[in-house]
Amino acid sequence: MSESKPIQPPRRDFLKQVAAVAGLTLAPGVFLQTVSAAVNASQRWGLLIDSNKCGDCQACVTACHTENGITDHNRPETDAQWIRKVDLRHKTTGRVHSLPMMCQHCEHPPCVDVCPTGASFKRQDGIVLVDKHICIGCRYCMMACPYKARSFVHEVITDQKAHAPRGKGTVESCTLCVHRVDTGRLPSCVEACAATGRGAMLFGDMNDPNSELAQRLRTEYSTTIRADLRLNPGVRYQGI
Repeated sequence: MSESKPIQPPRRDFLKQVAAVAGLTLAPGVFLQTVSAAVNASQRWGLLIDSNKCGDCQACVTACHTENGITDHNRPETDAQWIRKVDLRHKTTGRVHSLPMMCQHCEHPPCVDVCPTGASFKRQDGIVLVDKHICIGCRYCMMACPYKARSFVHEVITDQKAHAPRGKGTVESCTLCVHRVDTGRLPSCVEACAATGRGAMLFGDMNDPNSELAQRLRTEYSTTIRADLRLNPGVRYQGI
């Protein structure tokens, strides 16, 4: 098998110019959310998910769809899934864990490495996003993501949320509800999980030693999915 050649700077610059023009036609009047002036590298937002507390409910998925204007077209193979529930079955015992899967907001995100236009990017606080205005829909990022956390938009989007710009022909994924985080609120999935009484999802600043998230990560066992890839995800799991 031949190795793919890295895209040379002139080619990458050309793609960025094409993407800028394409972006203007994708979603006129809808812009990527403003990055908070408070964003800085001293923070790293993350999640701790306890699969022992996570049941069969879909509260996190429903809340994500409602918050970000995602419509279910009853086509599970192609419908956008910013967050989805997956079942993990232990090979020996047969025990099944149900847990939410979404963008893992990696410290070293492969989706960013392969993006030819710079549309996939990571903020200083660790949140990985897609700039829909320069995404050309090549789907390299989808192939690079080991968590299958990205979706391609096949349909024309109507009535989209101003805080969650979407467009046909672009790739998207969990934003960690960045529009809420930047105003001091919890991601919608975390809020919905707490409302069920399960409390399986904990959000916080992994770099703040006084945060509950950082303290629990320090004192309790947790793991990451595909730790062997050394991507250092911002989403940690317990009970698996």
